[in-house]
Amino acid sequence: MAKFFLYLACLQINMVVKDQKRLRPLYKLLRRIERKAPKQIQKIASASGEKVWEGIDCLSCANCCKSMSPTYTHADIKRIAAFLKIPADEMKAKWLRKERGTGNWLNKTLPCQFLDSKTNMCKVYEVRPADCSGFPHLTRKRFIDYVHVHTQNLDECPATFKMVERMNQLVMGTL
Repeated sequence: MAKFFLYLACLQINMVVKDQKRLRPLYKLLRRIERKAPKQIQKIASASGEKVWEGIDCLSCANCCKSMSPTYTHADIKRIAAFLKIPADEMKAKWLRKERGTGNWLNKTLPCQFLDSKTNMCKVYEVRPADCSGFPHLTRKRFIDYVHVHTQNLDECPATFKMVERMNQLVMGTL
């Protein structure tokens, strides 16, 4: 029964992420930070990121795997191909495409070919791309350097949504 309530809570969080009324001020905050970051932005981001994961169950969501592609490094491709016991060139031909302009390797299709749609688990979790293992990049790097990433993830990742929502409350002085 407790699992059912956790599932419902995660569904509710996922619905919040799509709520445009709640997203609008968060996008506004991120644009403002990008233009002129408050002096204490890293401190605010760190404080906001501490409790983000309470109530978040990535396996009940998997939006990142369903709607976004990681960027694969050459090391990622080599490691995953070895894990799958196929040549790296075969992996590229079968599942990846090279992005114009950047030369980044991305998935050809979504959801990710390595996502098990029944369990929302990654089939190559042990050797997943570095981009996946760091997702959603909340406090691993300086917040200001990742504002563009948080903006992209805001309506896809419940953890990003919760963190930016909490940051907005702190910046607006409501906490």
